[in-house]
Amino acid sequence: MARPMESETKRPRISVDVAPEVRRRLRLAAAKRDLTIRRYVLEAIEARLKEDLGDDGEGLLALTAQSDPVLAALWENRKDAEYDRL
Repeated sequence: MARPMESETKRPRISVDVAPEVRRRLRLAAAKRDLTIRRYVLEAIEARLKEDLGDDGEGLLALTAQSDPVLAALWENRKDAEYDRL
């Protein structure tokens, strides 16, 4: 018998190989929160994505000098300023 899907939309699957110790720790952490490992990992991924990319509805963050200090160092210079005038 097939397991019911959470939604009608087909979702891509991601597989991650982990060391036995990491799996054991995942199981313990998930149990501590009374979650399945799947739910625990999804929530952890979503939290990290929000931290790294912000929460703009689409899950994407525009690449700007304000959002990324590395880009700021590359883009904020006299040579690059020529492109700002275009």
